[in-house]
Amino acid sequence: MNQTLLVELLTEELPPKALVKLGEAFANGIVNGLKARDFLDAGATATTYATPRRLAVSITNVRATSPDKSIREKVLPVSVALDASGNPTAPLAKKLAAMGFADVTVASLERAVDGKAESFFYTYTAAGSALDAGLQAALDETIGKLPIPKVMSYQRPDGATVQFVRPVHKLIALHGDRVVPLQAFGLTAGNVTLGHRFLSHGGPLTVPHAERYAAALETEGHVIANPAARKDRIRTALLEKAGADKVLMPESLLDEVAALVEWPVVYECRFEEEFLAVPQECLILTMQTNQKYFALTDLDGKLRSRFLIVSNIAAKDPQHIIGGNERVVRPRLSDAKFFFEQDKKKTLEARLPLLANVVYHNKLGTQSERTMRLTSLAGLIAKRLGYDMLLAERGALLAKADLLTDMVGEFPELQGIMGTYYARHDGEHEEVATAASEHYQPRFAGDALPSTATGTAVALADKLETLVGIWSIGLQPTGDKDPFALRRHALGVLRMMLEKRLPVAISELLGYAAAQFETRAGFKDPSLEVTVFIIDRLRGMLRERGFTPNEVEAVLAQDPDRLDDIVQRLEAVQAFAALPESASLAAANKRITNILKKTDAAIGAVSQDLLQEDAERKLYDAIARVRPEVDAAFAAGDFTGTLKTLAQLRDDVDAFFNDVMVMAEDLALRNNRLALLSSLHGMMNRVADISKLAA
Repeated sequence: MNQTLLVELLTEELPPKALVKLGEAFANGIVNGLKARDFLDAGATATTYATPRRLAVSITNVRATSPDKSIREKVLPVSVALDASGNPTAPLAKKLAAMGFADVTVASLERAVDGKAESFFYTYTAAGSALDAGLQAALDETIGKLPIPKVMSYQRPDGATVQFVRPVHKLIALHGDRVVPLQAFGLTAGNVTLGHRFLSHGGPLTVPHAERYAAALETEGHVIANPAARKDRIRTALLEKAGADKVLMPESLLDEVAALVEWPVVYECRFEEEFLAVPQECLILTMQTNQKYFALTDLDGKLRSRFLIVSNIAAKDPQHIIGGNERVVRPRLSDAKFFFEQDKKKTLEARLPLLANVVYHNKLGTQSERTMRLTSLAGLIAKRLGYDMLLAERGALLAKADLLTDMVGEFPELQGIMGTYYARHDGEHEEVATAASEHYQPRFAGDALPSTATGTAVALADKLETLVGIWSIGLQPTGDKDPFALRRHALGVLRMMLEKRLPVAISELLGYAAAQFETRAGFKDPSLEVTVFIIDRLRGMLRERGFTPNEVEAVLAQDPDRLDDIVQRLEAVQAFAALPESASLAAANKRITNILKKTDAAIGAVSQDLLQEDAERKLYDAIARVRPEVDAAFAAGDFTGTLKTLAQLRDDVDAFFNDVMVMAEDLALRNNRLALLSSLHGMMNRVADISKLAA
């Protein structure tokens, strides 16, 4: 009879950052193990449970016995099984006995072609196996494959040493209300678990039926076993407690806190207003990272002096919990305040000489040398883009100085952010101060781009210098390994070039970057390889934005060096592809491309005197008629208009290929027709290579 199955390992406190993965792996392992052994009926569903002290899974529609199976096994080749007279041989009798079929006769065997020869096969029905054995095997496999971050050795009561993520104290295995007698970690499965350490009623908790597990734990044990439900309860409670304020609850923090509690309760705490003089990023980070607290801001994003905690205890009088957490956070905030005040006593510029003591890479020198490269590179980029060159150079000079501050030493995640605060305190220009944080942007997909010209110049310099420098020493990405985040740097450069429509070529920017390394011994300019790498990232980026592979290739086939208008070109190609004339013109363009590739002759201008056929004269006239309109639209950057104007040529192009022999025997006629096609080809492919749109 099908029943719900429950398996639980009750342990000591599991590592919170690994809990979700461990829970999912445990559940998936049991499910897959049973599925492979045919114990799961159609419609079986699994629910994962994971708390700080347990890994569990419940699965519906689990069979008590797996179905009987029809098995067809090869016995022996006929040439071995029968002698020359067709009688059974001794090897056949021996083989059948070994398979457990000593009484089977030759007449019962199936004779079938097996490759190039014939063999005997025997088909029999194997009885299904009991769940007990199948579940034991699935559990053993699952335990052996769990993604344990660090294995712990501990001694069982019987003295044997066991290795697992944490000591295991109880094991539950229930099929409906029947205990499945599993064995693991020196334990025999039962139907007893433990609830919350402090809130559970009556000590050990008996689970009467597999389907009662979650409900029994919640009502009698004060444990919310489902991690997703526990996380949702925390999120809801935080929002309710925050009231009109905004609660900062990154998903990673919610996941970790949900893995630390079994019965979450949210309380409000406060800290002294004087700490608000410290940059709020510091306070937020120390609360989230060190204490797992949730900071609150007003609707304008300004930090409040109240914060929220998630406790594992529901107390009638929570003041001792609130007071304890307030006492714990105060030294952390005091440290942040101390670091901030100490750092302000020394300007960023005064810290620059110390960058000579910080190694950037042993083949690329120190952070001081890198800063000099960035300063020069940012200045060149700013000058090329018409930005303030002096501000860009100053911004790049100070961009890495906050790496030497106490605050960044304590919280590396604040690099750049603290640089902006300290630069403002030092009286630097606002764009210089902003560039300290903005030059790291975009940090990730969807992150904001630098908002200022100086920030843009320094951000480009930082990413281009990294790409060229790291690539030049042979540390380019391989497979899924990209330790220096060169893919992210390339995407950052691309986003700035596309979204800010920067009027500069990739080759120019890489040339500026490569020039910063020319004095380094053995430097080999990797610009060509880096360009290919960047364009490949561009290809993927454009596809993610909804352009088809053919549309992307139509534009990239022209090897664009400037990217400021590439999105507009793609939009024009997209609009052109939707026209009824596009398929015919794309096919014709592809044909013209192939014809022109095969000719070695120098193609000159078209001679009207050599136009003999009506179709070629009409095409010539049509080209002459639309060329001014095409030229005007292209010059104005109206790429969509450029391509739509070309759509007028479809009938004339089709007629030309229907009525005119391009490769005429008369060399003069042939060359003139090639010149006509070349003229058309050049005009048709100014925006993109539309032959790429041909199916």
